[in-house]
Amino acid sequence: MLAASVLWGTTGTAATFAPAVGPLAIGAVAMGLGGLLQALVAAPRIVRQAAGLRARRVTVLLGSIAVAAYPLAFYSSMRLAGVAVGTVVSIGMAPPASAVIERVMDRHRLTGRWKLGAALGLLGTLMLCAAQATGAPGDPERASMGATALGVALGLVAATTYALYSWAAHRLITGGITSRAAMGTVFGLGGLLLVPVLLATGAPLLDSGSAMAVGAYMALVPMFAGYVLFGWGLAHVPASTATTLSLLEPAVAAVLAVLVIGERLPAAGWGGVALVLACLAVLTAPAAVPGRRRQRGESVPPPERTSAEHTAARPDPEWAP
Repeated sequence: MLAASVLWGTTGTAATFAPAVGPLAIGAVAMGLGGLLQALVAAPRIVRQAAGLRARRVTVLLGSIAVAAYPLAFYSSMRLAGVAVGTVVSIGMAPPASAVIERVMDRHRLTGRWKLGAALGLLGTLMLCAAQATGAPGDPERASMGATALGVALGLVAATTYALYSWAAHRLITGGITSRAAMGTVFGLGGLLLVPVLLATGAPLLDSGSAMAVGAYMALVPMFAGYVLFGWGLAHVPASTATTLSLLEPAVAAVLAVLVIGERLPAAGWGGVALVLACLAVLTAPAAVPGRRRQRGESVPPPERTSAEHTAARPDPEWAP
């Protein structure tokens, strides 16, 4: 999950190398081609598990629609409201959206650790947003109030759709579908839905070598490789934890903006990065064994798992490292 978030954090910096390409085209080429490539690579596994996927077609359909909607809303939000605001709304609001979906659909109870981690992560992303916004005062191309409001609304759409397809993929994987087949199906169908958008808006991608290179990078690295890692991770953690771990993405994006693009990050921004790292430390630290203190050299047997947890913990052997 953390590796996927690092790859996703490079997309904003990569998009700056193709300024003439609109947000719809960037989103369509990234998630569309990346999703179709996932489906192509996973085709044999999808065919073998076709019966199970058909039995869960409602979940597959919900996830695919969310996959198609997410990049269009996400990149449009950044274009309208600015990279900082668009990213913090789209990524920062995904954990609460995911928690609500899990609570309603699966009746999951939120743990104290998740609440603490989410609070630290959200505070850190808000500090990053404020730091980046104050770091570029007097911008002559500042978005209007209406454009900013629309960008924030699209960011909320992006957060909800991100949470929805994360939940759908996790639901398929814990239901017995391997991560490769689940991600290939959901993202492949989502990619098909994005093909008309790419055909209608993607002409600028062919205007220069740099634009074509950006499109290829976005499809192959953050979207294809990133979501392969994301799917494997969903076999081990709930969707709410996955979306909270993805709060590393805006921190990576901010650091890359400093190192690659030359932007300046104020002290508050670095404080936000520190809080995001604290969030990740809380969520990934080993849980304490309740009941009694271990003696030196004594091993602790793993807790019993439900059948669903056994399924979730079983990675797709073809993707396991």
